[in-house]
Amino acid sequence: MVFSSGEQVILAVIIGTLAAIVYSLRVLVLMERRIARLDENIEKLVKSVLREELKIEKEEQVIEKELGRKRKIKKR
Repeated sequence: MVFSSGEQVILAVIIGTLAAIVYSLRVLVLMERRIARLDENIEKLVKSVLREELKIEKEEQVIEKELGRKRKIKKR
């Protein structure tokens, strides 16, 4: 099958466009994976910060109880 030069140009443009679409989809998939990993890491960080905050709150309660006891003893 022989193509004229006009048909060859059109075919080349179509093939080039399809290749560009495939490449851009590949890039999008890679970016989505990176974003998913970022989300996972952010979740891990938030969980660790929350754990630390809970520890601090518990320590605060213990300190406040101790201070309350000392104040009562001083008032007597």
